[in-house]
Amino acid sequence: MRIAFITDLHIGLEGEDTYGVDVRANFLNALETARAFNPDLMVLGGDLCYSEGDERVYHWVKARMDEQGIPYEVIGGNHDITALLAGVFYPHYTLYDNCLFFTREIGRRKLLFLDTVAGEISPTQMLWLEEQLASTSGELVVFMHHPPVLAGVPFMDQRYALVNWQEVWRLFLAFPFPIHIFTGHYHVDKVIRRQSVTVYLTPSCFFQIDPHAEPFKVDHYRIGFREIEWDAEGIMTTVRYL
Repeated sequence: MRIAFITDLHIGLEGEDTYGVDVRANFLNALETARAFNPDLMVLGGDLCYSEGDERVYHWVKARMDEQGIPYEVIGGNHDITALLAGVFYPHYTLYDNCLFFTREIGRRKLLFLDTVAGEISPTQMLWLEEQLASTSGELVVFMHHPPVLAGVPFMDQRYALVNWQEVWRLFLAFPFPIHIFTGHYHVDKVIRRQSVTVYLTPSCFFQIDPHAEPFKVDHYRIGFREIEWDAEGIMTTVRYL
């Protein structure tokens, strides 16, 4: 199974200034390049909107995704509004704790999609996650916007880390099989491995953050997305910069 993971789009409204970056063109460029990877699934990893959730942006993104003719899933980030996002992409889903979280099984492989729009995993979602982990025997893939662990990126760790990351991290570490967690949010390319849990931070379609600077600092404006290949041998993944 091949998955293209594109995150942190930060699409502005038509004509809105996004610090001089053509984020719509960036997203379309990422989509076009991702198509050449021939993915079986595309996943948008949150922060679809520039500053805060807007239905107009969600409808524009949905139209672009529908044009691809490739199955896709969407999760929210801290610059999204779950109710608006779900209303456009998942109108028939029931929200719990005002969160959109769900599972997919593709070719007997289980994928979990979590909601960290509020900057944390909600209590109801935490219980659901515990149940999903308890009922899973084998390798697991998880998509969530925030990394469930500190990533050694000072600016983000000190200000915008997942609020209850320690509780979530303990839950993942207790899982007896390999877990691969694909995230965005930090605007960096990084891999963190602890025990059988691997977290893959994926670059943004907007700009990348200096991973070493304590004050905010842009590292560069090359955008990227992640290619994931999951087969009987395990996971292979790489970041494609454009």
